[in-house]
Amino acid sequence: MEKVLSSNLGYPRIGEKREWKQVLEQFWAGKVGKEAFLKQMEEIRLQQLVKQQEQGVDLIPVGDFSLYDHVLDTAVMFGLVPRRFEYSGRKIPLETYFDIARGTKDAVASEMTKWFNTNYHYIVPELAETAPALVENRPLQFYQEAKQKLGIHGKPVILGPVTFVKLSKGYNKSEFKAVVEQFVPLYAEILRELEAEGVEWVQFDEPILAASILKEEIAIFNEVYQALHDAAPNVKVILQTYFESIEHYEEVISLPVQAIGLDFVHDEGQNLAALKKYGFPKNKVLAAGVIDGRNIWRTNLEETFSILTEITEVVPKTSLIVQPSSSLLHVPVTVKIEETLDELLRDTLSFADEKLAETVILTKGINDGKKEIEKEIAESTRAIQTLNQSSIRNNTQVREAALSLQKDQAERRAPFTVRQGIQEKAFQLPVLPTTTIGSFPQTKEVRKQRLKWRKGELTDSDYGAFIKAEIKKWIDIQEELGLDVLVHGEFERTDMVEYFGEKLAGFQFTKYGWVQSYGSRCVKPPLIYGDVAFKKPMTIEETVYAQSLTSKPVKGMLTGPITILNWSFVRNDISRYAVANQIALALRKEVETLEENGIRMIQVDEPAIREGLPLKREKWAAYLEAAVYAFKLATSSVQNDTQIHTHMCYSDFKHIINAIKALDADVISIETSRSHGELIHAFEDHTYDKGIGLGVYDIHSPRVPQLEEMTRNIHRALQVLDPKLFWINPDCGLKTRGIDETVAALRVMVKSAEQTREELLVK
Repeated sequence: MEKVLSSNLGYPRIGEKREWKQVLEQFWAGKVGKEAFLKQMEEIRLQQLVKQQEQGVDLIPVGDFSLYDHVLDTAVMFGLVPRRFEYSGRKIPLETYFDIARGTKDAVASEMTKWFNTNYHYIVPELAETAPALVENRPLQFYQEAKQKLGIHGKPVILGPVTFVKLSKGYNKSEFKAVVEQFVPLYAEILRELEAEGVEWVQFDEPILAASILKEEIAIFNEVYQALHDAAPNVKVILQTYFESIEHYEEVISLPVQAIGLDFVHDEGQNLAALKKYGFPKNKVLAAGVIDGRNIWRTNLEETFSILTEITEVVPKTSLIVQPSSSLLHVPVTVKIEETLDELLRDTLSFADEKLAETVILTKGINDGKKEIEKEIAESTRAIQTLNQSSIRNNTQVREAALSLQKDQAERRAPFTVRQGIQEKAFQLPVLPTTTIGSFPQTKEVRKQRLKWRKGELTDSDYGAFIKAEIKKWIDIQEELGLDVLVHGEFERTDMVEYFGEKLAGFQFTKYGWVQSYGSRCVKPPLIYGDVAFKKPMTIEETVYAQSLTSKPVKGMLTGPITILNWSFVRNDISRYAVANQIALALRKEVETLEENGIRMIQVDEPAIREGLPLKREKWAAYLEAAVYAFKLATSSVQNDTQIHTHMCYSDFKHIINAIKALDADVISIETSRSHGELIHAFEDHTYDKGIGLGVYDIHSPRVPQLEEMTRNIHRALQVLDPKLFWINPDCGLKTRGIDETVAALRVMVKSAEQTREELLVK
């Protein structure tokens, strides 16, 4: 290289205003044919490449775009279709692709779980009973498209073989190396075809290198990438890591690749320290991730330029690439359309387009000298300092409350064994009580009325009356279905985090700040930009009204402090744990207000605890201790006859079972049906002695499960869990489902519970 290059690892696929989502859902609804759908997706994809080209990015990624999920794309590229789906070989049809992700009437969808410690979900590849084969070369197709239609010689992005197999299921761990070796010839063929096309750079994503891996596993990387180099020696491979510092630095930088991509943002200084201590090979390029690819705050160009200067003391400028720390999939597209935000906040934001601009600015500074970017450095410093010195980040009451925290503020009045008996007498529930997780279908009419209210076309009174009518309708439906514990349905809420953020001090919201969560599901994370504080009751009106309509208990529904933290873009001037405690103290006041108003079951959802686990196992204890403390700080002030529930998604229970016990929730529900009962194995080795509900059917698929399926899931759980502690519920909230399928599935669930109760009585 003659100069420092700028690069991008991946671009948000959803579009500035979620155009991608709209086209996808129109296709699923049958409103757009396949040919028109693919054409519109191509237009979106090419527009995104043009934007990066116009920004001046040197190495533009191709192949990072997806119609659903990049891990699923990799699986279908290798013909990995679970046997329950019809597939005759060769290129996988588009319909089968979506069936794997979403399920069909007769086949459950593949498992979905979190992408490392992010809020993005990937489809878990299933390797059992399938033999991989290269059925299409996606990276080549996307490279050719960009080259032929835009004149862009892109950088193909491929999920690396070691990480791909690590993220897959359906093989014994002892066979890991052998399974990886099955894929090496297929990856080699991809590279040979790319080499023949004249591709210069290829990015292999291997984020597993930033997790806790064994030193001996590095030998597998060495064998794999030596084989790939031998197959296509003229292709320059960037071995890309992100989300943390790499394990075994000296061994990784010695791997047979042409470039190593390191995260210098989320490494807590460890990658930079290792670079200084051990140096860097003279025959390799360092791709330095210095722009935060996971948060939305403007880069402090002064500090980041200093980091790059330190790097160039070890690595020659001719061997340096400047780039974001990870794919920009995890941030919104652009700040430029956020016209309603306060200028103080807007000036400190940086979304995908702005991050690429910052990348190009820093590249220019390193190439041409710091003086060439002094204006941009001064502007970033001024904007950041102005926000840090503002009153929104210096709330005296919040700071004093945080400083005065005592450990005894986070403990219940009595242990669970005592509370259990008190609550049994208070609620008089049957064995295997049935409930739902919280939300009910947000129909077009619900969304329409909310939009009219937000636009001022509907008065507060009229909108409130509409919400109450929806609540009454669904209380009646739940009564008719025979559910034991009811919920109000959350019709007033758009998103489980956004709703609370709008009512707490310290939060701000964008208009178009969407990011992909899974499939077409996009979320708009709040911006925690100031000190968090309780302002007024947030859930009382709807919950108390729902309880007035029934003699059965109605759960109050809150989102927990760690989930609000993990599903928000969090200020970076104080520690995340300090922010979590601020949120917990605000929620504590809401919990106490619910209790004072007669709500004796309160669910504080923490679906995001597992995803927030650091990639390094040695950091788990500190994170889990902070998470448990924040949850208990929010929930522990209630009376013994108030039952605290919580809900978790996709939890690898066996790794965090002690922390989950330490939450001291009276009842926990865990999403598990998509893992086909695998989570239940955790309870064979670990005893759980509090109330628990394992989701008995998958709410992410529109199919209505059969009675036999749900009953089988219940029976499997009861082999390892006490029936006196077991609850029956869906996997997750029902917000995204239709009314008919929701009612039908819940009817089957209640029938399954009744049937199992009768069986238990016979025994």
